[in-house]
Amino acid sequence: MYQMPIVNLLETGKKLSETKKQVNVLWQEPESLAFVARGRDYRSEFHINPSDEMMYMIKGEMRLHYRTPEGKEEVAILPEGSAIYTPAGIPHSPRFPSDAYALITERKRRDGEIDRFHWYCMNCDAFLHEETFVVSDYTADPVSKAYKNFFDSVEFRTCKKCGTVMPAP
Repeated sequence: MYQMPIVNLLETGKKLSETKKQVNVLWQEPESLAFVARGRDYRSEFHINPSDEMMYMIKGEMRLHYRTPEGKEEVAILPEGSAIYTPAGIPHSPRFPSDAYALITERKRRDGEIDRFHWYCMNCDAFLHEETFVVSDYTADPVSKAYKNFFDSVEFRTCKKCGTVMPAP
């Protein structure tokens, strides 16, 4: 008989904090992916997901930065115990401290789908860089890989328009 997973979200978040891991994947099925994420003390990229997302703040508060179709940056504040829906294709950046955690649900990626990560100049808002990944297994933590690629390169972090260099965390 199939056992449906039952997860204590508060305990899962506490374990992430204790181990300093960023993500605990709860399940990955063809039409469903769920994970608990611990906040990052420094987050600057905008993720463009090929599927819709639902984010639920288990502990703490999230400031969800997102870019409108006109390219303007906006912020939605998500208090503890609240959920938000983010449609596929919306550049978004969930920012919350490392002692907070959220439940994220989305569709597992289909073959060949691409996740994109964008950075913008903190001085003039010009586009800086894009990292792309085909995410077949979310336990690979694509956000951390994108960060490493971006922050390891001064060229990627330097604005072609105004010359500002985004500092590494």
